[in-house]
Amino acid sequence: MITTAGSLLFAAGAIATTQPAATGLGPTSFAPPGIFPTSVYKSYFNNPTATSAQPQPVISDPVLHSVYPFALTNPKNIPQNDTKDPHPLPPVASSSQLVQAAITQIESLFTNPVFGSNTCASCQAILEVLKFVSLAAPQETPNLVVLLCEKLDLSSNCEDEFGPLTLGSTLTQVLANADVGGYDGQAICGNFLSLCPMPTTSPLNLTGWFAKPKPNPLPSPKKPSGKLLKVLHLSDMHIDPRFATGAEANCSSGLCCRENAFNKESPQEPIFPAPRYGAFLCDTPYSLMLAAVQAIPVLTGTEKTGFDFGIYTGDLVSHDAENELSRDYVMYAETVLYDLLKRILGTGPFYVALGNHDTHNEAQDAPHSIGGALAEQFSWNYDHVTSLWQHEGWIDEATVQLARAHYAGYMVRRTDGLRVITLNTDFCNSNLFNYINLTTSDTSGMLRFLTDELQDAEDAGDRVWILGHVLSGWDGTNPLANPTNLSVISVDRFSPHVIAAIFFGHTHEDQFQIFYANNGTVMSAETAQTVAWITPSLTPLTNLNSGFRMYEVDSATFDIVNAFTWKADVNSFSDLDNQTEVGPAYVFEYNTRETYGGSIEGFGPNDPLNATWWHLVTEAMNTTTSLVTTFNTFQGKSSARTTACTGDCIQARICYMRSGSASLAFANCIPGFGSVQ
Repeated sequence: MITTAGSLLFAAGAIATTQPAATGLGPTSFAPPGIFPTSVYKSYFNNPTATSAQPQPVISDPVLHSVYPFALTNPKNIPQNDTKDPHPLPPVASSSQLVQAAITQIESLFTNPVFGSNTCASCQAILEVLKFVSLAAPQETPNLVVLLCEKLDLSSNCEDEFGPLTLGSTLTQVLANADVGGYDGQAICGNFLSLCPMPTTSPLNLTGWFAKPKPNPLPSPKKPSGKLLKVLHLSDMHIDPRFATGAEANCSSGLCCRENAFNKESPQEPIFPAPRYGAFLCDTPYSLMLAAVQAIPVLTGTEKTGFDFGIYTGDLVSHDAENELSRDYVMYAETVLYDLLKRILGTGPFYVALGNHDTHNEAQDAPHSIGGALAEQFSWNYDHVTSLWQHEGWIDEATVQLARAHYAGYMVRRTDGLRVITLNTDFCNSNLFNYINLTTSDTSGMLRFLTDELQDAEDAGDRVWILGHVLSGWDGTNPLANPTNLSVISVDRFSPHVIAAIFFGHTHEDQFQIFYANNGTVMSAETAQTVAWITPSLTPLTNLNSGFRMYEVDSATFDIVNAFTWKADVNSFSDLDNQTEVGPAYVFEYNTRETYGGSIEGFGPNDPLNATWWHLVTEAMNTTTSLVTTFNTFQGKSSARTTACTGDCIQARICYMRSGSASLAFANCIPGFGSVQ
């Protein structure tokens, strides 16, 4: 173990390019020293100044009062199939329960109208068999799923994906509780196996959903103060402490830049050795992470003042294979990154939403409605992150308890009057537990929590920011239709007078989506209600540059007045190897108002970049398609690997921008053009 000492000094030897003082920002670019800042951590398991391997700091967990062992992150010996964590299973059903379940499911098989398709009927019939096995002998289901996976050739490594130490226990719980002969089964067979048509979005019963009708007329909007807050938005850092410098960065499958990664054309020798600052098919190494957090305060002009506050919209953990993950690995990433945000990026608090990678098993969270001990099987994670947030001084004890009761989602009312609501959006995406009673749209109660908090804000005359990870719309490929269909109804009810803005991450790309009145039946500047900002990721995965964003926000209305985005050119990282004079340069990419607002009439330089403004931007894109080309470039953070958007892609992208829910995207938009990766 190597021990270091000293203060957190980063600027010595740094290279910065000056920017005119009138902009109010920092320099146009900043490149930290090439040598790793060893004083960030007290001690290391290896030599942190070596350029041949990533630093391995000794990380102490302030909540658990323990040191994470080197074996957890040793790139040369990645743990496989961690046996320490529990993998809970549902209780064995009684004979009477088995009989009743069999009757119910047989009735579903007879009445479900989609059984005209043989593949769909076969898939759901298989799910019926698995259901009864899961009820009667749950310990057998994971192995049975592995056998079916191998027979149907669903994966190249079925045991590692669906065995009892990976997703097998989760699948068993879902099969035991889902209506596999009905809507749930059709959705499973459609979404995961493409053997059924996807079921249509369920009709909503909104009786009693809202405590009060929407005010008519709406309350008078708050008057802008003219004072601007600086707010940092980070997302999808995906730190990879197992990153192996020099390993294959152009691997044939899985996460690259790992000792176990290889290219099929040269399995013994890397074709493209991983640069120490990362590559397009890899997650974020420590070297890139520290380069970014050194650059952010300098570039945003917050070295002396700090940010007023920051928001983080999820995903801390690297994209490991399921059998390489564990609870400890998730908690390690949480400990490391929240600590860095607190210590290095300024004095303001960070408000955090969990991402689909911020749990174990990946993307899985059980709703409380599943009942019994299984309802609390992910409480270890909610307890850990909320304790870390409290340790960093971002939330108080009352908020800790609120978050633990709502899957780490919470509400904070700031002293300036802004309410920040964070959501666990695992209950809106491919989380397997969502396929239990999917027709209800809100089995977890997450959207009930959101709607109640919005009502309290309206009653108090407060404005709200909503943070989540998985976006609700765009091209519709990320969320589930039913929960997002309900969410946009709540957004409509409380916009534009309550909800000032919404923020997501997840796609790793720079995007936005507009929410309209009446679920988008008419899309115009007059019906545009609010906008969701989907921020670029810090990780380069996949084929993207590394990036981050800062907003200028009016301190009274909490509307976004401008946004600034920076990026680092991943394509140049190989040139930085074998030297320590300079690290990767983060450079100013674009100013949102200047880039898209040139033809927008009626908006002054201090007017908000609200939903009306963004709708007018999409109208300008319809007539000036070069704006879509510009958007496409920035969507990939100006990556050398960003694919062009031409032909049908242009209208598809504009349609995605106007889709606040998956249902709207599926109903209105040409599919297949959502990503530049």
